[in-house]
Amino acid sequence: MDFAAILVSLALLMIFAYKGYSIILFAPLFAMTASIGSGYEIMPVFSEIYMTKIAEYVKIYFPVFLLGAVFAKIMEEGGMASSVAAAIVRSLGKERAVLSVLLGCGVLTYGGLSVFVVAFVMYPFAAILFREADIPKRLIPATLWMGIFTYAMVALPGTPQIQNIIPTTFFGTSTWAGPMLGLIGGVLYFCFGWAWITYRHRRLALKGEGYGTHSLNEPKPVKDELPHWSVSAIPLAAVILVNIYMSNPFHWNWAYHWDSKSLAALRPLNLTLLSSSVDRIQAIWSLNIALGIGIVCAALIGRKRIAKNGGLIFPVNIGAVSSVSAILNTASGYAFGAVIASLAGFQTVKNALFELRIGNSPLLSEVVTTNIMVAFAGSSSGGITIALGMLGKEWLNWANAVGIQPEVVHRIACLASGGLDTVPHGGALVTLIAVCGLTHKESYYDVFILTLMKVTVGFLGVLIYTTTGLI
Repeated sequence: MDFAAILVSLALLMIFAYKGYSIILFAPLFAMTASIGSGYEIMPVFSEIYMTKIAEYVKIYFPVFLLGAVFAKIMEEGGMASSVAAAIVRSLGKERAVLSVLLGCGVLTYGGLSVFVVAFVMYPFAAILFREADIPKRLIPATLWMGIFTYAMVALPGTPQIQNIIPTTFFGTSTWAGPMLGLIGGVLYFCFGWAWITYRHRRLALKGEGYGTHSLNEPKPVKDELPHWSVSAIPLAAVILVNIYMSNPFHWNWAYHWDSKSLAALRPLNLTLLSSSVDRIQAIWSLNIALGIGIVCAALIGRKRIAKNGGLIFPVNIGAVSSVSAILNTASGYAFGAVIASLAGFQTVKNALFELRIGNSPLLSEVVTTNIMVAFAGSSSGGITIALGMLGKEWLNWANAVGIQPEVVHRIACLASGGLDTVPHGGALVTLIAVCGLTHKESYYDVFILTLMKVTVGFLGVLIYTTTGLI
Protein backbone atom coordinates (compact mmCIF):
# COMPACT_ATOMS: atom_id res chain seq x y z
CA MET A 1 0.00 0.00 0.00
CA ASP A 2 2.70 2.50 0.98
CA PHE A 3 4.84 1.85 -2.12
CA ALA A 4 1.72 2.03 -4.34
CA ALA A 5 0.98 5.46 -2.88
CA ILE A 6 4.51 6.57 -3.75
CA LEU A 7 4.15 5.41 -7.36
CA VAL A 8 0.78 7.13 -7.70
CA SER A 9 2.13 10.38 -6.29
CA LEU A 10 5.15 10.29 -8.61
CA ALA A 11 2.96 9.61 -11.64
CA LEU A 12 0.57 12.41 -10.71
CA LEU A 13 3.38 14.92 -10.21
CA MET A 14 4.83 14.06 -13.64
CA ILE A 15 1.42 14.33 -15.32
CA PHE A 16 0.52 17.63 -13.69
CA ALA A 17 3.96 19.11 -14.41
CA TYR A 18 3.68 18.04 -18.05
CA LYS A 19 0.28 19.71 -18.32
CA GLY A 20 1.75 22.94 -17.00
CA TYR A 21 0.38 23.02 -13.45
CA SER A 22 2.59 24.72 -10.87
CA ILE A 23 4.82 22.31 -8.97
CA ILE A 24 4.84 24.84 -6.12
CA LEU A 25 1.21 24.00 -5.34
CA PHE A 26 1.02 20.35 -6.35
CA ALA A 27 4.35 18.99 -5.05
CA PRO A 28 3.25 19.28 -1.37
CA LEU A 29 -0.16 17.82 -2.18
CA PHE A 30 1.37 14.78 -3.85
CA ALA A 31 4.02 14.49 -1.14
CA MET A 32 1.19 14.12 1.36
CA THR A 33 -0.49 11.62 -0.98
CA ALA A 34 2.70 9.55 -0.99
CA SER A 35 2.67 9.39 2.81
CA ILE A 36 -0.70 7.61 2.93
CA GLY A 37 -0.17 4.21 4.52
CA SER A 38 3.38 5.08 5.62
CA GLY A 39 2.61 5.28 9.32
CA TYR A 40 3.11 9.06 9.29
CA GLU A 41 0.26 11.51 9.72
CA ILE A 42 -0.31 13.69 6.67
CA MET A 43 0.02 17.15 8.26
CA PRO A 44 3.29 16.38 10.11
CA VAL A 45 4.72 15.17 6.79
CA PHE A 46 3.76 18.51 5.26
CA SER A 47 4.92 20.85 8.03
CA GLU A 48 7.88 18.99 9.50
CA ILE A 49 9.45 17.22 6.51
CA TYR A 50 8.30 19.00 3.36
CA MET A 51 8.45 22.57 4.68
CA THR A 52 11.70 21.97 6.55
CA LYS A 53 13.37 20.78 3.35
CA ILE A 54 11.97 23.79 1.49
CA ALA A 55 13.51 26.04 4.14
CA GLU A 56 16.88 24.26 3.93
CA TYR A 57 17.04 24.64 0.17
CA VAL A 58 16.00 28.30 0.13
CA LYS A 59 18.41 29.18 2.94
CA ILE A 60 21.39 27.74 1.07
CA TYR A 61 20.68 28.55 -2.57
CA PHE A 62 18.41 31.59 -2.74
CA PRO A 63 21.27 34.14 -2.95
CA VAL A 64 22.62 32.32 -6.02
CA PHE A 65 19.21 32.36 -7.70
CA LEU A 66 18.62 36.01 -6.76
CA LEU A 67 21.97 37.42 -7.83
CA GLY A 68 22.11 35.19 -10.92
CA ALA A 69 18.68 36.33 -12.11
CA VAL A 70 19.47 40.04 -11.55
CA PHE A 71 22.83 39.68 -13.31
CA ALA A 72 21.23 37.93 -16.28
CA LYS A 73 18.47 40.53 -16.60
CA ILE A 74 20.91 43.45 -16.51
CA MET A 75 23.07 41.72 -19.14
CA GLU A 76 19.96 41.22 -21.27
CA GLU A 77 18.55 44.75 -20.91
CA GLY A 78 21.96 46.33 -21.42
CA GLY A 79 22.35 44.50 -24.73
CA MET A 80 25.57 42.86 -23.55
CA ALA A 81 24.29 39.28 -23.79
CA SER A 82 23.07 39.90 -27.35
CA SER A 83 26.34 41.59 -28.26
CA VAL A 84 28.45 38.59 -27.21
CA ALA A 85 26.08 36.18 -28.95
CA ALA A 86 26.03 38.25 -32.14
CA ALA A 87 29.83 38.41 -32.23
CA ILE A 88 30.14 34.63 -32.08
CA VAL A 89 27.48 34.19 -34.76
CA ARG A 90 29.13 36.75 -37.04
CA SER A 91 32.59 35.29 -36.64
CA LEU A 92 31.56 31.77 -37.67
CA GLY A 93 28.85 32.64 -40.18
CA LYS A 94 25.86 30.71 -41.47
CA GLU A 95 28.10 27.97 -42.88
CA ARG A 96 28.77 26.93 -39.29
CA ALA A 97 25.34 27.77 -37.92
CA VAL A 98 25.08 24.82 -35.56
CA LEU A 99 28.57 25.39 -34.16
CA SER A 100 27.83 29.12 -33.73
CA VAL A 101 24.71 28.46 -31.68
CA LEU A 102 26.35 25.76 -29.54
CA LEU A 103 29.31 28.02 -28.73
CA GLY A 104 27.20 31.14 -28.19
CA CYS A 105 24.96 29.33 -25.72
CA GLY A 106 27.95 27.87 -23.92
CA VAL A 107 29.77 31.19 -23.50
CA LEU A 108 26.72 32.91 -21.99
CA THR A 109 25.89 29.95 -19.73
CA TYR A 110 29.45 29.57 -18.47
CA GLY A 111 29.58 33.32 -17.94
CA GLY A 112 26.87 33.09 -15.30
CA LEU A 113 23.65 34.04 -17.09
CA SER A 114 20.51 32.18 -16.07
CA VAL A 115 19.94 29.30 -18.45
CA PHE A 116 16.44 30.57 -19.25
CA VAL A 117 17.75 34.02 -20.11
CA VAL A 118 20.31 32.40 -22.42
CA ALA A 119 17.45 30.59 -24.17
CA PHE A 120 15.56 33.84 -24.75
CA VAL A 121 18.72 35.67 -25.88
CA MET A 122 20.01 32.95 -28.20
CA TYR A 123 16.76 31.85 -29.85
CA PRO A 124 16.46 34.90 -32.17
CA PHE A 125 20.05 34.46 -33.35
CA ALA A 126 19.55 30.73 -33.85
CA ALA A 127 16.32 31.22 -35.80
CA ILE A 128 17.78 33.89 -38.09
CA LEU A 129 20.96 31.89 -38.68
CA PHE A 130 19.09 28.62 -39.34
CA ARG A 131 16.74 30.41 -41.72
CA GLU A 132 19.67 31.87 -43.67
CA ALA A 133 21.41 28.48 -43.79
CA ASP A 134 18.08 26.73 -44.60
CA ILE A 135 18.41 24.35 -41.65
CA PRO A 136 15.05 22.93 -40.45
CA LYS A 137 13.65 24.99 -37.61
CA ARG A 138 12.61 21.85 -35.75
CA LEU A 139 16.31 21.26 -34.97
CA ILE A 140 16.59 24.52 -32.98
CA PRO A 141 15.29 23.23 -29.61
CA ALA A 142 17.77 20.34 -29.63
CA THR A 143 20.61 22.69 -30.60
CA LEU A 144 19.78 25.24 -27.92
CA TRP A 145 19.41 22.52 -25.31
CA MET A 146 22.82 21.00 -26.04
CA GLY A 147 24.42 24.45 -25.97
CA ILE A 148 22.76 25.71 -22.78
CA PHE A 149 21.81 22.77 -20.58
CA THR A 150 24.72 20.36 -20.98
CA TYR A 151 28.45 21.03 -21.27
CA ALA A 152 28.48 24.60 -19.91
CA MET A 153 25.89 23.92 -17.21
CA VAL A 154 27.00 20.66 -15.59
CA ALA A 155 30.38 19.64 -17.00
CA LEU A 156 32.91 22.45 -17.37
CA PRO A 157 34.78 23.03 -14.10
CA GLY A 158 33.96 26.34 -12.48
CA THR A 159 30.57 26.82 -14.13
CA PRO A 160 28.47 29.05 -11.85
CA GLN A 161 25.20 27.26 -12.62
CA ILE A 162 23.24 25.84 -9.68
CA GLN A 163 23.77 22.21 -10.77
CA ASN A 164 27.48 22.67 -10.11
CA ILE A 165 26.87 24.51 -6.83
CA ILE A 166 24.58 21.93 -5.20
CA PRO A 167 27.22 19.18 -4.70
CA THR A 168 29.54 21.65 -2.93
CA THR A 169 27.20 21.81 0.06
CA PHE A 170 27.08 18.02 0.34
CA PHE A 171 30.74 17.20 -0.24
CA GLY A 172 32.60 20.35 0.88
CA THR A 173 34.10 20.73 -2.59
CA SER A 174 34.42 23.76 -4.88
CA THR A 175 32.82 24.49 -8.24
CA TRP A 176 36.16 23.55 -9.84
CA ALA A 177 36.00 19.95 -8.59
CA GLY A 178 37.17 17.20 -10.96
CA PRO A 179 38.51 19.47 -13.72
CA MET A 180 39.72 16.72 -16.07
CA LEU A 181 36.54 14.67 -15.73
CA GLY A 182 34.56 17.85 -16.27
CA LEU A 183 36.47 18.80 -19.41
CA ILE A 184 36.12 15.30 -20.86
CA GLY A 185 32.42 15.25 -20.05
CA GLY A 186 32.01 18.68 -21.60
CA VAL A 187 33.68 17.53 -24.82
CA LEU A 188 31.41 14.47 -24.94
CA TYR A 189 28.26 16.55 -24.49
CA PHE A 190 29.39 19.09 -27.08
CA CYS A 191 30.40 16.49 -29.67
CA PHE A 192 27.18 14.51 -29.26
CA GLY A 193 25.14 17.63 -29.93
CA TRP A 194 27.25 18.93 -32.82
CA ALA A 195 27.55 15.54 -34.54
CA TRP A 196 23.88 14.56 -34.30
CA ILE A 197 22.40 17.89 -35.34
CA THR A 198 24.85 18.22 -38.25
CA TYR A 199 24.02 14.68 -39.35
CA ARG A 200 20.29 15.34 -39.16
CA HIS A 201 20.59 18.57 -41.15
CA ARG A 202 22.39 16.74 -43.96
CA ARG A 203 19.89 13.89 -43.99
CA LEU A 204 16.91 16.24 -44.05
CA ALA A 205 18.56 18.40 -46.74
CA LEU A 206 18.85 15.33 -48.98
CA LYS A 207 15.09 14.90 -48.58
CA GLY A 208 14.53 18.50 -49.57
CA GLU A 209 13.58 19.79 -46.12
CA GLY A 210 14.74 23.27 -45.26
CA TYR A 211 13.86 25.83 -42.59
CA GLY A 212 10.20 25.65 -43.48
CA THR A 213 7.37 28.16 -43.27
CA HIS A 214 6.72 29.37 -39.74
CA SER A 215 4.83 32.30 -38.27
CA LEU A 216 4.95 31.73 -34.50
CA ASN A 217 7.70 33.54 -32.59
CA GLU A 218 9.66 34.31 -35.76
CA PRO A 219 12.31 36.89 -34.84
CA LYS A 220 13.42 39.92 -36.78
CA PRO A 221 17.09 40.85 -37.15
CA VAL A 222 18.49 42.89 -34.26
CA LYS A 223 18.95 46.42 -35.62
CA ASP A 224 19.63 48.34 -32.42
CA GLU A 225 23.21 49.38 -31.82
CA LEU A 226 24.75 47.06 -29.26
CA PRO A 227 27.79 47.59 -27.03
CA HIS A 228 31.02 46.20 -28.44
CA TRP A 229 31.37 42.51 -27.69
CA SER A 230 34.75 42.92 -26.01
CA VAL A 231 33.32 45.35 -23.47
CA SER A 232 30.15 43.27 -23.10
CA ALA A 233 32.22 40.22 -22.16
CA ILE A 234 33.82 41.96 -19.16
CA PRO A 235 31.01 41.12 -16.68
CA LEU A 236 31.07 37.47 -17.79
CA ALA A 237 34.83 37.30 -17.35
CA ALA A 238 34.53 39.05 -13.97
CA VAL A 239 32.18 36.39 -12.63
CA ILE A 240 34.53 33.59 -13.69
CA LEU A 241 37.74 35.23 -12.46
CA VAL A 242 36.37 36.46 -9.14
CA ASN A 243 34.80 33.08 -8.50
CA ILE A 244 38.10 31.27 -9.02
CA TYR A 245 39.94 33.81 -6.86
CA MET A 246 37.46 33.62 -3.98
CA SER A 247 36.91 29.85 -4.04
CA ASN A 248 40.65 29.17 -4.59
CA PRO A 249 40.12 25.58 -5.78
CA PHE A 250 43.79 25.03 -6.55
CA HIS A 251 45.01 26.31 -3.15
CA TRP A 252 47.12 29.17 -4.51
CA ASN A 253 48.93 31.16 -1.83
CA TRP A 254 47.98 34.49 -3.44
CA ALA A 255 44.26 33.70 -3.78
CA TYR A 256 41.64 34.17 -1.09
CA HIS A 257 41.41 31.89 1.95
CA TRP A 258 38.19 31.71 3.92
CA ASP A 259 38.53 31.69 7.71
CA SER A 260 37.64 28.16 8.79
CA LYS A 261 36.58 29.50 12.21
CA SER A 262 34.21 32.20 10.92
CA LEU A 263 31.10 30.23 11.92
CA ALA A 264 32.29 29.62 15.50
CA ALA A 265 30.90 32.90 16.86
CA LEU A 266 27.41 31.95 15.65
CA ARG A 267 27.21 28.54 17.30
CA PRO A 268 26.03 29.82 20.72
CA LEU A 269 22.98 31.26 18.94
CA ASN A 270 21.77 27.69 18.21
CA LEU A 271 20.64 28.61 14.72
CA THR A 272 18.60 25.72 13.31
CA LEU A 273 20.05 25.78 9.79
CA LEU A 274 23.61 26.84 10.58
CA SER A 275 26.08 25.14 8.23
CA SER A 276 28.26 22.47 9.82
CA SER A 277 31.49 23.98 8.48
CA VAL A 278 32.87 26.72 6.27
CA ASP A 279 33.92 24.08 3.73
CA ARG A 280 30.25 23.31 3.12
CA ILE A 281 29.30 26.89 2.31
CA GLN A 282 32.38 28.72 1.01
CA ALA A 283 31.73 27.82 -2.64
CA ILE A 284 28.36 29.58 -2.45
CA TRP A 285 29.87 32.58 -0.64
CA SER A 286 32.48 32.84 -3.41
CA LEU A 287 29.90 32.72 -6.17
CA ASN A 288 27.67 35.27 -4.43
CA ILE A 289 30.57 37.75 -4.35
CA ALA A 290 31.44 36.98 -7.99
CA LEU A 291 27.87 37.56 -9.14
CA GLY A 292 27.66 40.76 -7.10
CA ILE A 293 30.76 42.14 -8.82
CA GLY A 294 29.39 40.96 -12.17
CA ILE A 295 26.19 42.91 -11.51
CA VAL A 296 28.13 46.11 -10.77
CA CYS A 297 30.22 45.71 -13.95
CA ALA A 298 27.16 45.01 -16.09
CA ALA A 299 25.23 47.96 -14.64
CA LEU A 300 28.11 50.34 -15.37
CA ILE A 301 28.78 49.08 -18.88
CA GLY A 302 25.12 48.94 -19.91
CA ARG A 303 23.98 52.09 -18.08
CA LYS A 304 23.13 54.15 -21.19
CA ARG A 305 21.02 51.47 -22.84
CA ILE A 306 19.39 50.53 -19.52
CA ALA A 307 18.53 54.18 -18.86
CA LYS A 308 16.68 54.37 -22.20
CA ASN A 309 14.59 51.33 -21.22
CA GLY A 310 13.34 52.70 -17.91
CA GLY A 311 16.42 52.63 -15.73
CA LEU A 312 18.15 50.08 -13.54
CA ILE A 313 15.09 49.53 -11.36
CA PHE A 314 13.39 47.52 -14.11
CA PRO A 315 15.95 44.70 -14.63
CA VAL A 316 16.71 44.59 -10.89
CA ASN A 317 13.07 44.17 -9.90
CA ILE A 318 12.21 41.76 -12.72
CA GLY A 319 15.25 39.63 -11.94
CA ALA A 320 14.50 39.59 -8.22
CA VAL A 321 10.86 38.58 -8.70
CA SER A 322 11.68 35.87 -11.25
CA SER A 323 14.27 34.37 -8.90
CA VAL A 324 11.58 33.67 -6.30
CA SER A 325 9.54 31.58 -8.70
CA ALA A 326 12.64 29.77 -9.93
CA ILE A 327 13.89 28.75 -6.50
CA LEU A 328 10.46 27.74 -5.22
CA ASN A 329 9.98 25.48 -8.25
CA THR A 330 13.33 23.77 -7.65
CA ALA A 331 12.93 23.67 -3.86
CA SER A 332 9.48 22.13 -4.24
CA GLY A 333 10.87 19.29 -6.32
CA TYR A 334 13.66 18.78 -3.79
CA ALA A 335 11.25 18.72 -0.84
CA PHE A 336 8.97 16.26 -2.64
CA GLY A 337 11.91 13.93 -3.21
CA ALA A 338 13.00 14.32 0.42
CA VAL A 339 9.55 13.20 1.58
CA ILE A 340 9.65 10.18 -0.75
CA ALA A 341 13.13 9.23 0.47
CA SER A 342 11.98 9.34 4.10
CA LEU A 343 9.06 6.93 3.64
CA ALA A 344 9.39 3.30 4.64
CA GLY A 345 7.95 2.13 1.32
CA PHE A 346 10.89 3.67 -0.54
CA GLN A 347 13.61 2.11 1.58
CA THR A 348 13.76 -1.06 -0.53
CA VAL A 349 14.29 0.99 -3.68
CA LYS A 350 16.81 3.21 -1.89
CA ASN A 351 18.76 0.20 -0.67
CA ALA A 352 18.74 -1.37 -4.14
CA LEU A 353 20.07 1.84 -5.68
CA PHE A 354 22.78 2.12 -3.04
CA GLU A 355 23.93 -1.45 -3.67
CA LEU A 356 24.63 -0.79 -7.36
CA ARG A 357 28.37 -0.79 -7.82
CA ILE A 358 31.23 -1.10 -10.23
CA GLY A 359 34.07 -2.76 -8.34
CA ASN A 360 34.10 -1.26 -4.86
CA SER A 361 32.94 2.18 -5.95
CA PRO A 362 29.76 4.19 -5.25
CA LEU A 363 29.93 5.92 -8.64
CA LEU A 364 27.61 3.55 -10.54
CA SER A 365 25.01 3.89 -7.80
CA GLU A 366 25.40 7.65 -8.04
CA VAL A 367 24.92 7.82 -11.82
CA VAL A 368 21.87 5.54 -11.89
CA THR A 369 20.20 7.17 -8.88
CA THR A 370 20.79 10.70 -10.14
CA ASN A 371 19.39 9.90 -13.57
CA ILE A 372 16.28 8.31 -12.07
CA MET A 373 15.62 11.26 -9.78
CA VAL A 374 16.27 13.75 -12.60
CA ALA A 375 13.70 11.92 -14.73
CA PHE A 376 11.16 11.92 -11.89
CA ALA A 377 11.66 15.61 -11.18
CA GLY A 378 11.93 16.62 -14.84
CA SER A 379 14.80 18.84 -13.73
CA SER A 380 18.56 18.44 -13.47
CA SER A 381 18.82 20.72 -10.43
CA GLY A 382 15.82 19.16 -8.70
CA GLY A 383 16.98 15.62 -9.50
CA ILE A 384 20.57 16.06 -8.34
CA THR A 385 19.38 17.68 -5.12
CA ILE A 386 16.96 14.83 -4.42
CA ALA A 387 19.62 12.20 -5.17
CA LEU A 388 22.27 13.83 -2.99
CA GLY A 389 19.81 14.49 -0.21
CA MET A 390 18.83 10.82 -0.27
CA LEU A 391 22.22 9.11 -0.60
CA GLY A 392 24.88 11.82 -0.76
CA LYS A 393 26.22 11.19 2.75
CA GLU A 394 26.42 7.43 2.14
CA TRP A 395 28.21 7.92 -1.19
CA LEU A 396 30.72 10.28 0.40
CA ASN A 397 31.45 7.91 3.29
CA TRP A 398 31.83 5.01 0.86
CA ALA A 399 34.13 7.04 -1.40
CA ASN A 400 36.31 8.09 1.54
CA ALA A 401 36.54 4.48 2.70
CA VAL A 402 37.89 3.28 -0.67
CA GLY A 403 40.13 6.26 -1.41
CA ILE A 404 37.97 8.11 -3.94
CA GLN A 405 38.23 11.89 -3.59
CA PRO A 406 35.04 13.90 -2.94
CA GLU A 407 35.81 15.91 -6.10
CA VAL A 408 35.19 12.80 -8.20
CA VAL A 409 31.82 12.17 -6.53
CA HIS A 410 30.92 15.83 -7.14
CA ARG A 411 31.75 15.84 -10.84
CA ILE A 412 30.14 12.47 -11.59
CA ALA A 413 26.91 13.67 -9.97
CA CYS A 414 26.97 16.77 -12.17
CA LEU A 415 27.61 14.79 -15.36
CA ALA A 416 24.75 12.42 -14.51
CA SER A 417 22.34 15.28 -13.81
CA GLY A 418 22.49 16.29 -17.48
CA GLY A 419 21.21 12.90 -18.65
CA LEU A 420 17.47 12.35 -18.37
CA ASP A 421 16.44 15.97 -17.78
CA THR A 422 14.94 16.04 -21.30
CA VAL A 423 11.95 13.88 -20.37
CA PRO A 424 8.83 15.26 -22.10
CA HIS A 425 7.37 16.75 -18.90
CA GLY A 426 10.56 18.65 -17.98
CA GLY A 427 9.64 22.26 -17.24
CA ALA A 428 12.76 23.71 -18.89
CA LEU A 429 12.17 21.69 -22.06
CA VAL A 430 8.50 22.67 -22.25
CA THR A 431 9.53 26.31 -21.88
CA LEU A 432 12.30 26.05 -24.49
CA ILE A 433 10.05 24.46 -27.11
CA ALA A 434 7.43 27.18 -26.50
CA VAL A 435 10.08 29.91 -26.88
CA CYS A 436 10.96 28.44 -30.27
CA GLY A 437 7.31 28.53 -31.37
CA LEU A 438 7.24 24.77 -31.90
CA THR A 439 5.53 21.72 -30.39
CA HIS A 440 6.75 18.43 -28.94
CA LYS A 441 5.40 16.68 -32.03
CA GLU A 442 7.52 18.84 -34.33
CA SER A 443 10.79 18.90 -32.39
CA TYR A 444 10.99 16.18 -29.73
CA TYR A 445 12.42 13.39 -31.93
CA ASP A 446 15.90 14.92 -32.03
CA VAL A 447 15.74 15.82 -28.34
CA PHE A 448 14.87 12.19 -27.59
CA ILE A 449 17.80 10.81 -29.61
CA LEU A 450 20.16 13.22 -27.88
CA THR A 451 18.72 12.14 -24.54
CA LEU A 452 19.82 8.58 -25.31
CA MET A 453 23.29 9.90 -26.14
CA LYS A 454 23.80 12.28 -23.25
CA VAL A 455 22.57 9.83 -20.62
CA THR A 456 25.74 7.85 -21.39
CA VAL A 457 28.05 10.72 -20.35
CA GLY A 458 27.76 9.96 -16.64
CA PHE A 459 28.55 6.29 -17.24
CA LEU A 460 31.46 7.19 -19.51
CA GLY A 461 32.77 9.48 -16.79
CA VAL A 462 32.76 6.56 -14.35
CA LEU A 463 34.50 4.34 -16.91
CA ILE A 464 37.18 6.97 -17.63
CA TYR A 465 37.90 7.52 -13.94
CA THR A 466 37.95 3.80 -13.19
CA THR A 467 40.38 2.98 -15.99
CA THR A 468 42.62 6.06 -15.91
CA GLY A 469 42.27 7.61 -12.47
CA LEU A 470 41.85 11.06 -14.04
CA ILE A 471 40.22 13.63 -11.80
